[in-house]
Amino acid sequence: MNCTTLAEHVKRLQPDATTRDVARLCLLLSNAVEEVEDLDDPTYLEESWNEIGLRLQAATDQHAAMTEELEALARSDPRRFTPDQIWILIRAIKVQSQVLRLYVGDPACDMV
Repeated sequence: MNCTTLAEHVKRLQPDATTRDVARLCLLLSNAVEEVEDLDDPTYLEESWNEIGLRLQAATDQHAAMTEELEALARSDPRRFTPDQIWILIRAIKVQSQVLRLYVGDPACDMV
């Protein structure tokens, strides 16, 4: 399977996707499987599609929640950070790392 074929499959699965979204989804799908050729199997493609959709949604939700917490943290005085605020920063780093690993195909990508 080549990139064009995978993009055609993605476009059928999500017809309203923009070109940029199709490219991202192709990257996520190709990184989610050991052999890209396995995505030629419609059943395997659908299973992989569903799995990557769940992982992407979890990452998106975590990222949105962390963004909200970081915005609140940015309004406070860093000289008076509490231990809880330090943990917010540590969790934010971890969430960002997970999102990055999702896109680069790290098999150890676990969602919190």
